[in-house]
Amino acid sequence: MLVAIEGGDGAGKATAAAEVARQLNAAGRTATVLSFPRYADTAGGWALGEMLGGRLPREVSPRAAAVLYALDRMESRGKLLAAADAHEVVVLDRYIASNLAYQAARGPADEAPALMRWIWSLETEQFALPPPDLSVYLATPVDVARRQIAMKRHRDYTDATFDVNEADAALQARVRDNYTALAAADYAGRWATVETVRDGTMRAPGEIAAEIVGTL
Repeated sequence: MLVAIEGGDGAGKATAAAEVARQLNAAGRTATVLSFPRYADTAGGWALGEMLGGRLPREVSPRAAAVLYALDRMESRGKLLAAADAHEVVVLDRYIASNLAYQAARGPADEAPALMRWIWSLETEQFALPPPDLSVYLATPVDVARRQIAMKRHRDYTDATFDVNEADAALQARVRDNYTALAAADYAGRWATVETVRDGTMRAPGEIAAEIVGTL
């Protein structure tokens, strides 16, 4: 089973993915985590690190960025399939829906549906990536997410507190709108939405993960 943990920057995806895998393993179900992008392991991931670090010499269009994200996963396809063969559940920290939500947020709104269809076809047909069995949207308000980003550990691809995407608050708001719509429509498969904040503060990782595990 492929379970994709999705959400905007600062939503707590990496923490939730690790905790979901831990809870599943503790319950006797073999699980592992695979995170995207794989900045240090693929050519696509390296290029994405350069892009998000603001070091590319020219602007990258939404379609070009979509190809880089898809390339990172295509290069990782063997690793993904091997993980799926060896485990009952592979928990994905970002997957195809992340490409849909972000690139559609970077282009004109009236072009978003066609762009999403094109990206989905690129990843699942041309690059033969398996669709997720479940996508989980971690719904996190932008202000809380920005606080979470500021507390992240150092990233190899940037020394800045916020990378190019994280620094654009308007982009982050549009990304969250896209995720909300994708989840509501069960776009290209089953979705679950988990609210990560209660009374203005992040819920405990174990509590969030337990809710996700309960949907499997």
